[in-house]
Amino acid sequence: MLVQDVMQHPVHTTTVDTPILSALQAMREHDIRHLPVLDDGTLAGVVTDRDLRYMTSPLRTDPVEADVTVANVMSTQLITAGPLDPVEEAARLLRTKRIGCLPVLDGDELVGIITVTNLLDSVIRLTGLEKPSGRLAISLNDEPGQLAQLTMRIAEAGFDVRSVLSYYEDEPTDDGAPATRLRVILRLDTINVRPIAQTLREEGFDVVWPTPKPT
Repeated sequence: MLVQDVMQHPVHTTTVDTPILSALQAMREHDIRHLPVLDDGTLAGVVTDRDLRYMTSPLRTDPVEADVTVANVMSTQLITAGPLDPVEEAARLLRTKRIGCLPVLDGDELVGIITVTNLLDSVIRLTGLEKPSGRLAISLNDEPGQLAQLTMRIAEAGFDVRSVLSYYEDEPTDDGAPATRLRVILRLDTINVRPIAQTLREEGFDVVWPTPKPT
């Protein structure tokens, strides 16, 4: 999945000479928290609702003049994404840079914006939650062919795999050294995954979820 698949477009924008009160009103009208700021059609900065609420707060000891513009409060140290960037790279940037949005540029043209909310939407799509499904979690040895063997066995049982996610986990061995295993999260085209989970467990797979029913 690429940034262009989940970004917001067309983009609500403002300009450098817009009064901050007008920009804040626009954010409230469109229910958004980030506004890219354009200067003669070119991206010049980003302003957030937090910036504007702080500037317009009645608790400030220094009242804001009515003619203060977005240019006075916007962030100009921009980190951007491209429409063909993978969504996981966008997520990494948002997390490591601790920012709330990435303007999306195609060359110099602003074509979209991606936020944390957009990334959460992409997780829902990637995990297949948009359609009824059941969840399996299985721990595999980190060896070639293990995942292929698992998915083939599920297909032989007549189930369709809607999505596959995986991550590495460390499990201590008898000598105390970590042993890396692969935790695989699958969503199948059935709500009742317990029968296939039990079958896989009987065949030697380490099924983490669903847990066995108490005997």
